[in-house]
Amino acid sequence: MKCRFCHCPLTIPFADLVNAPPSNSYLTAAQLDEPEVFYPLRVFVCEQCFLVQIAEYKKSSAIFDNSYAYFSSYSTSWLEHARRYVAMMIERFRLARSARIMEIASNDGYLLQYFLEQRYQVLGIEPTANTAAVARAKGITTIAEFFGVQLAHELVARGDAADVVIGNNVLAHVPDINDFVEGLRIVLRPAGVITMEFPHLLRLVQHTQFDTIYHEHFSYLSFGTVQQIFAAHGLTLFDVEELPTHGGSLRIYAQHAESAAHTVTPRVAALLETEQAAGMHHLAFYTDFQTRCNTVKNALLQFLLERARAGERVAAYGAAAKGNTLLNYCGIKTDLLAYVVDKSPHKQGKYLPGSHVPVVTEDHLRADKPAYVIIFPWNLKAEIMQQLSYIRDWQGRFVIPIPVLEVL
Repeated sequence: MKCRFCHCPLTIPFADLVNAPPSNSYLTAAQLDEPEVFYPLRVFVCEQCFLVQIAEYKKSSAIFDNSYAYFSSYSTSWLEHARRYVAMMIERFRLARSARIMEIASNDGYLLQYFLEQRYQVLGIEPTANTAAVARAKGITTIAEFFGVQLAHELVARGDAADVVIGNNVLAHVPDINDFVEGLRIVLRPAGVITMEFPHLLRLVQHTQFDTIYHEHFSYLSFGTVQQIFAAHGLTLFDVEELPTHGGSLRIYAQHAESAAHTVTPRVAALLETEQAAGMHHLAFYTDFQTRCNTVKNALLQFLLERARAGERVAAYGAAAKGNTLLNYCGIKTDLLAYVVDKSPHKQGKYLPGSHVPVVTEDHLRADKPAYVIIFPWNLKAEIMQQLSYIRDWQGRFVIPIPVLEVL
């Protein structure tokens, strides 16, 4: 295996979560009687560019297909994040109504709908046909294809180059990161701006967020490494913001290297210094992560075993991919976790991959009254705890498993 950016041979392990089925491959009742494929879940760090990465054990075309289960619009906090972003971009860059806005991995139109409301020309690029169909129903022109150099050339040839190119939580999802970033360069107009958001590897390590490791996340990104990748493709990062989303994310701003439209802000150098001070340019920063993963695993298993011995019922909220990684690494099944609640009808009535925990509606939770509810999407814990505050009526308690187990 070689680094997907610099092609250096990969020999340094970052985390070995053994194996797991793809985290968004939810099962129907009929599929419970069929064989289930588990893929290796081993992550390496490149000693040359420090890109943390997993091999493409399952092809991206098979992961992001027409049965993809994640629809962005089911999180109210994420919708609000998108709405604020749109307002900020319009004001900061004084976007004229003629500006062309493109989002890659536009999902169900959760973000572009707010640009559309302001009468901007929008185009979504979304390879999962089912989410793309929802976006089209909102009036958002959407191309159901994977983005890269080939599609970028086609878009430019037909006059669809963009003034603003957006990519939220997609940079980590592409197996050929060089092809993807080169496509960004091609499709961006001369004075245009690219923004990308992705979980910050620094926060993943600091907060032991190993549950964000799964097969559709091919790369785990530091700012310094992303700067190298973009520079190699003629793009300059001129600003960066640290965001609370997904346990700690970055929003980068890029332009053509030859463009003088935007000056580089001091935040770029400051974040590079922060990463260097944390030790991200040394392999020692990465090599003790496995031990910390095991500590989290053991704490959760001990908690669930103690609850089982006490005869207390435990459920979970959020049939999120991160929860599936956690359950499969810990080996948790329905004897320790009764069910998981999710508000998405695309997941309800199905079963989690590997663990086969059933996904139910919130009405089931109200009727069952479990003693504990584990919040798998811990990045949304404030939103979820408010939504489920009624569990306090029967003395129910919330459990946050990462970075350390908390009972609230």
